[in-house]
Amino acid sequence: MRLDRQRPLLSQLHIDPPLVGGLVMICAIGLVTLYSASGETLDTVLRQGARMVLGFTLMLGVAQVSPQRLARWAPGFYVLGVILLVLTELIGTGRGANRWLELGPLRFQPSEIMKLATPLTVAWFLSDKILPPRFSLIAIALLLVAVPGALIMEQPDLGTAILVMSAGLLVLFFCGIHWRWIIFSAVAAALMAPLGWISMHEYQRQRVRTLLDPTIDPLGTGYHIIQSTIAVGSGGWSGKGWLNGTQSHLEFLPERATDFIFAVYCEEFGLIGVMVLLAAYLLVLMRGLSIALNAQDRFGRMMAASITFTFFIYIFVNMGMVTGQLPVVGVPLPLVSFGGTSLVTLLTGMGILMSIQTHRRFIVES
Repeated sequence: MRLDRQRPLLSQLHIDPPLVGGLVMICAIGLVTLYSASGETLDTVLRQGARMVLGFTLMLGVAQVSPQRLARWAPGFYVLGVILLVLTELIGTGRGANRWLELGPLRFQPSEIMKLATPLTVAWFLSDKILPPRFSLIAIALLLVAVPGALIMEQPDLGTAILVMSAGLLVLFFCGIHWRWIIFSAVAAALMAPLGWISMHEYQRQRVRTLLDPTIDPLGTGYHIIQSTIAVGSGGWSGKGWLNGTQSHLEFLPERATDFIFAVYCEEFGLIGVMVLLAAYLLVLMRGLSIALNAQDRFGRMMAASITFTFFIYIFVNMGMVTGQLPVVGVPLPLVSFGGTSLVTLLTGMGILMSIQTHRRFIVES
C-alpha cells in the first residue's frame, strides 16, 4: 500500500469545488437581493462584498490547517471566547443589549466565536474517549455547552444562544449518545418548559404570543410577521421582479436587509427564485454531509456533521420566523442577510469542512 500523492491541484490547495461553488452561488444571490433590500444602495453591497472577500480568505486559510491541529487549538479558542463573553457582559455595547465588544478600532460580537469554539471543544473532548460516552462525559460536555450559552442568553441574545448550544449539542448527538439519554433530555426539557417561560424576558414571551396570534399587536410586536408574510405571499409563482418589491421599497417591511431579507427575496423572485436558493443551500448541505460520512476520524466526523446541521438550523429558523412559523429570534439568513461577523463565522466553519475533506489520506494499491 502507498499514499497517493497525485491529487488534483484544487485538492492540494485544500479547496473543495462543490462546496465553494454552492457558497459562491448563495453569496451572489445575497448581493443581488441586498441591493434591492437596501434601497438600491451600492455602498451597502460593496461593504457586504468586502466582508465576503474576508470570509472566503479566512475560509481558505483555515482549510490549510489540518483537523488534528484544529483539535489541539480548540481548548484555547474556547477559553478565549469565554473570557471575551465575560468582558462583553462587563464593558460591552449595543442597542439595549451588551452584545458587541470594542477593542480599539475593532468591533465584533464574541458570541460568534463560540459558534465554532464550542463544537470544536466538545469534539476535541470526546474524540479520544470510548463511545458511546458515559454519563460523566456527557455531563462535562453539557457543561462546556451551557457556559457560553448562559453567558450569551444573559446579554440577552436568544437567537445566538440557540445556535451556539445547538452546535455543541449536535456534536454530542453525533458521537453516538444512547437514545435513552436523548429521550430523557426531551422529557426533562418538556417538564422544565414552565420554568423556562418564567425565566424569559418579557419581550421574549411577547414574541411567543405574537407567533400564536400576530394580530394581538398589529402595529407593535406583530408588525414584523404580518408585513413579512404579506411580502412572501405576494411574490406568487415568479415574483414581482427585481427591484419591484413594494413591501420593501415602500418601507413597510422592517429589518429588510438583515433578518427579514428572505421576505424581500420571496416578493421579488417568487416561488421559482425560492427553489433556486433552496437548491443552492441543499448543495452545500449535501456536500457537508458527504464530508462528514467520509471523514477518517471521530473529530472530523463530529465537526463536519455539527457544522453542516448548524448551517441547516440557520436556514430553518430564519425562514420559519419570516413566514410566521417560528418566533422572531434574530437569526440571519446565512450568506444572504447583511452583516459581517455572522457571515465571516459561517465561511470560517466552511473552511473547517474543507480542511476535513482535503486533509484525508488516500491509500491505493502498490
